[in-house]
Amino acid sequence: MGARGVAEGVVGADGRGAAPTGPRRGLRREPWGAAVPAALWLLALALAVRQAVAVLRLPPGERLTDLDSWIGEQGVLETGGSLYDGAGAFTGTPFSGVVLRPLAHTAEQVLGVTWTFGTLLLVAALGTVAVRALPGPATRSARAAAVPAAVVLLVLSVPVRNTFHLGQTSIIPVLLALCGLLYAARAPRGAGAAVGLAAALQPTVLLFAPLLWLTGRRRAAAASGGVFAGCTALAWAALPSDSWRYWVHHVAGAGLGAPADAAANQSLHGLLLRLGVHGPAEVALFAVLAGSVAVVGLRRAVRYARDGQLLLAAAVAGCVAVAVSPTAWQHQQLWILLAAAGRVGRRSGDRLVWPVFLVLVMTLDSTALVPEVPVLTPLGENAPLIAALLAACVLPFVSTRSPLWDAPERSGPFSRPNLMLELLLIRVGYWLYSLVRGLAPDGRQTAEAHGRQILEIEGALGLDVEHRLNHAVADAARLESFMNSYYAGLHFLVPIALLAWLYARRPLAYRWARTSLSFTTLLGLVGFWLYPLAPPRLMPGLGYIDTAHGPQDFDAPDFGVLTGISNQYAAMPSLHVGWSLWCAVVVVRCTPNVWLRALGVLHPVLTTVVVMGTANHYLLDAAGGAAVVAAGAGITRLWFRHGPAGRAARRAERAGRAPDPDPVPGAADTAGPGASGPPAGAAPGRGPEAERRRAGAGAPE
Repeated sequence: MGARGVAEGVVGADGRGAAPTGPRRGLRREPWGAAVPAALWLLALALAVRQAVAVLRLPPGERLTDLDSWIGEQGVLETGGSLYDGAGAFTGTPFSGVVLRPLAHTAEQVLGVTWTFGTLLLVAALGTVAVRALPGPATRSARAAAVPAAVVLLVLSVPVRNTFHLGQTSIIPVLLALCGLLYAARAPRGAGAAVGLAAALQPTVLLFAPLLWLTGRRRAAAASGGVFAGCTALAWAALPSDSWRYWVHHVAGAGLGAPADAAANQSLHGLLLRLGVHGPAEVALFAVLAGSVAVVGLRRAVRYARDGQLLLAAAVAGCVAVAVSPTAWQHQQLWILLAAAGRVGRRSGDRLVWPVFLVLVMTLDSTALVPEVPVLTPLGENAPLIAALLAACVLPFVSTRSPLWDAPERSGPFSRPNLMLELLLIRVGYWLYSLVRGLAPDGRQTAEAHGRQILEIEGALGLDVEHRLNHAVADAARLESFMNSYYAGLHFLVPIALLAWLYARRPLAYRWARTSLSFTTLLGLVGFWLYPLAPPRLMPGLGYIDTAHGPQDFDAPDFGVLTGISNQYAAMPSLHVGWSLWCAVVVVRCTPNVWLRALGVLHPVLTTVVVMGTANHYLLDAAGGAAVVAAGAGITRLWFRHGPAGRAARRAERAGRAPDPDPVPGAADTAGPGASGPPAGAAPGRGPEAERRRAGAGAPE
């Protein structure tokens, strides 16, 4: 294909990504009109203001620390020595230092405000350009909502937050390189100059030059190389000593700043150092791996650019730059988030896995992604690099020419959900639960006052049985050991086992059950915030015995073995009882086996006795746990009848594809294969029995 053919296939006349599925004119408007874009812009503005305030409220020595290293005592480049000397030394290219010369005599206070709000404008510009680079037609309302949504994700991401805090320039190379690729057909020389300037600020961005060349943008590629060489030569003439140190002694900045084996360095070089590979062997292995990633990643970027997916092509090339760079610190990893533009998966339910994974990786701490288990710790620590390598070399992104681009195979709200997405959401959901529970009010005086209120109410009702039961358990060693083990072990084990069984054998019941459990837990967190409560074992002077942790020193400010780990004043409602009651409801609804139902009902009864016998909860806490389960089930029923699942079922019914199933698992889910029709979205030509087997809703065991 010639240069002109590539130009027509990659970039349209207006400089945007090609629209292989049809013209852009006559786009219809969605019924939600301007309400959603306006709400998203308000959210983006609120997040931006919050980020700016958080930075500017820090003391001068703790904010914009990288920017402060550029200024020095007498201004930028006027420190009397090398840019790369001393603690907190400059880590950018010599050309970056030359560009910052006009800021030499600007006061730090004014510079901080100007720099912060200038960075906000750059984030807004990047979000706008990224949306313009998306391929294909879309409704006007969708594109209007996409820009503020992109800005929201950018502001929440770790690279942008890190850029704000450090006072870095890392958004500028991303914006310049993306604009260069986007407008390479319309203004090749200007686009090439933008890429060359970006590479002069961040050298690995020079990978965009071969990308331009291989997509037929040879004038733009030549211009980018020339501008990069000119900017570097200019800096070499102005700062020959610093240029020698940066390009030769430090090999394009390697070794500057923090140690290269720090977890924040998400490059292949940093990974090899963290794995214990050093010396010539590490250099050779890094060269081989970096070369392989560069070849594979650039070939994929070329393919996506020719396919009209310019944002994805830029993101893939940027992910290659992150992986092959000697150092890729957090503020340089923004390319990884842009890879969310790629579409992965044949089913509609699978399309969310990749963007959700990327958003979680680029916005949350590594401990939110994987449990704090030693064998899994490397996965969390290197999650951004793993995401970059997946985007650059592994994931088969859908082509705009594929029938699956706009019409993926329909998953339907009653099919088995994507397992990876479920695991991600469950893990992050539990992390948020632990975080919110830990942040709930834990004032000792308030919590103890509420404890006395609970005991007074129970005494008036004749329900204050906790003290007698607790001492009876403490006097029986075997019973005490059994209850401690029951309290610590089955709280998580039984719900997880049930969810796994439902996912494998009852996908419809699984959706209902996990949604109900989520609402139950959310209501429990509300209770922790509204009513902090000291459990019996943390009530001083009442004689309760902590059977698991031993006597408490109530004279110490932070008494208790676990008070420094999580909020121990979150006893109302008892989610031990709530989750066990949820398990009973699931078992009763999903199996006709009498013995299994009896065990299911026995579980919350035993749990209630255990939480009181171990002095962890009051009887009214158990009642609160039952209340949130009932409320969670009610909200779930409304959600399935009137939410997305209910609307999808009604659409399927109107289309004549399937009857409207009851979203709540009951007789239809346990009475056997002939009890109801196939689930919504059943493939034509398949009988009810085959379709139910496909959905995992066969006869009860």
